[in-house]
Amino acid sequence: MDEGATAGWFSDETATFGDRVTGAREAAGMTREQLSARLGVKLKTVAAWEDDMSDPRGNKLQMLSGMLGVSIPWLLTGQGDGPEGPDAQRNELAPLLAEMRQLQADLGQIAGRMGQLEQRLRAATGSAAQQEMTE
Repeated sequence: MDEGATAGWFSDETATFGDRVTGAREAAGMTREQLSARLGVKLKTVAAWEDDMSDPRGNKLQMLSGMLGVSIPWLLTGQGDGPEGPDAQRNELAPLLAEMRQLQADLGQIAGRMGQLEQRLRAATGSAAQQEMTE
């Protein structure tokens, strides 16, 4: 990814290794628990990486890079391919959110129609039951 696209979001001047791991994990939509399970490490290990208390070994660093979709140099220095910034993510989510809102509106209309049909059905079955009792 273009380094200019992440300017002001993560840079080697402002972010630590732990900051970059946290940012990449969040951009990938994972919790610490999910990442630790996928990497086969304890939760406290991922927490230590993100809190800059320890660094992963080479094999885990490579796995981390692959799972988070970022380059190893970006994780270590902030230079190279990192996650998309928040604005790019919002642009990708906009069509999905619009579709979800439309489905919610459609669902509301369907629920209203079902309520009307249920009332008509009750009225029809109530009338039939009353006719049977008078016969």
